[in-house]
This record gives sequence, structure tokens and C-alpha cells, in this order.
Amino acid sequence: MRREVVLWVAQRVTAVILGVCVLVHLVTIVYAVRNGLSAAEILGRTRGSLAWAVFYSTFVFAAAIHGAIGLRTVAAEWLRLRGEPLEVGMTLVGLALTVLGLRAVYAVCGA
Repeated sequence: MRREVVLWVAQRVTAVILGVCVLVHLVTIVYAVRNGLSAAEILGRTRGSLAWAVFYSTFVFAAAIHGAIGLRTVAAEWLRLRGEPLEVGMTLVGLALTVLGLRAVYAVCGA
């Protein structure tokens, strides 16, 4: 039962973080488009930027946690998964989302 409470809280906390991240991301996109920045110019501004790397890494971790918990609930309800198969499966989903997301962050912000 305690695990369910922790997951419920994590789902709500990551939802708040994602809300802020999506807002910042969309405002940044609007700014870039209105100022006529090209993809090359945007990458020129994000490459090597610790601030953008931290921001987008936070975005990735929140999305991976939030998504894995949500998929865990769906898998439990629709697929009737329970116990260790459910936990291992959703942990692997969360890890895959994290790895793929951090690869994208590196591609955009890496040196």
C-alpha cells in the first residue's frame, strides 16, 4: 500500500514539473519563431549550455517517471499485470524513456 502512495505522490509532483517545463518550452519556441531563428541558430544557442541541459534533463526525468507510472496503471488495469512482472516492466519502460530522452538532450545541448 505504501508503494501506491509514493507512486501517487510522484505522479502528481512530476505533473507539476511537466506543466512548468512545457510552458517554458512553448514560450521558448514562440520566442524563437517570432524572432526568425533557424534550427542552426537555436542549436548554436543551446550547444554547451549547462542551463538548457539541466532544464531539458529535468524535463526528461519528469516525463520518464510520469509516463512509466501512468503506463504501470494502464498495464495493471488492461493487461491485468501484477507483482514483479508489472514492476520490472514499468521500470524498464522508465529507464528506456530516460535513456532516449537524455540522448536527445545531449544532441541539443552537448558540447
